[in-house]
Amino acid sequence: MTKLRLSLACTHTDRSAPLLDGRIAIEGCEIIPLPGQTQDIFRRTLSERAFDIAEMSMSSHIVQCARGVTDYVGIPVFLSRAFRHASLYIRTDRGIARPEDLAGRTIGIEQFQQTVGLWVRGMLGDQHGVRTQDVQWRTGGLEAPGGGERLALSLPPEIRLEPLAKGETLNAGLAEGSLDAVIATRPPSCFTSGHPQVARLFSDYRTAEIAYFKASGLFPIMHGLVLRRRLVDENPWLPVEVFRAFAKAKRHALSELEQMNVPRVSLAWIAENVAETRAILGKSLWAYGLEESRRELAAMLRYAAADGLTATEIAPETLFHPSTHGLRDGE
Repeated sequence: MTKLRLSLACTHTDRSAPLLDGRIAIEGCEIIPLPGQTQDIFRRTLSERAFDIAEMSMSSHIVQCARGVTDYVGIPVFLSRAFRHASLYIRTDRGIARPEDLAGRTIGIEQFQQTVGLWVRGMLGDQHGVRTQDVQWRTGGLEAPGGGERLALSLPPEIRLEPLAKGETLNAGLAEGSLDAVIATRPPSCFTSGHPQVARLFSDYRTAEIAYFKASGLFPIMHGLVLRRRLVDENPWLPVEVFRAFAKAKRHALSELEQMNVPRVSLAWIAENVAETRAILGKSLWAYGLEESRRELAAMLRYAAADGLTATEIAPETLFHPSTHGLRDGE
């Protein structure tokens, strides 16, 4: 049969590289690889419907599904997972010594709907009793003015959210003291340059993240995968084949990390690091599939409703095409 020619837009990682470079194929498909930066991919997918298969912010996908937007369907492939305790930066002159001290503070974030914020707010609420409505939120660019939500939001009045003034940045707000804390996936330059009154809230964030996982069982999902709905309607077999190919690519990536003859990653003790990570995370090590990740997905949906990103808490099944609900990745 004639193969489908599909554009694939995602970050180039060990989990996606075998699909981008053609080592692993999606059955019945010819892939047009479009590696890029996630924020641009998210924006173009949401606003322009630019790609056939695309990496997608899980929080944006949740918002779209809750609103009944059906241009794309989700596939339970999670291209990015990350613990986010390292993403909290604070002023050290405000008496903030523990997470509970963030109640009543002003915290900056690039976009309220960012998945990093969803997880940090959820962690603060679940583990430390600091609710989203207990904080004054400010949004804006980290190092350059601008930014703004990639999807328009209509939040309940108890969620206090305002953009920074024109020309201001999160980094400057933290450095100058108009912000008490910032949530960011990249360290603000005031932190990396050694500002004497800026630090991470969790200085030993790795220990904090391991403790969080052991207490909650959650390995936070950041990005998922979406597939153009029209293609699915025309080719009902497609979601399953996309899942299978990405699961195979991920298994290949994890296998490569454990090779001892010639290390595939430029780290001296990578095999030992992999073994240690497996010992901590167990079966949760980069799982794909609805059932394997139901705990994380349920938490995200609960957080999204609490944050006002969704009007009600929706079911995890809502996020993915029905043909993928029972798929397992074999890891």
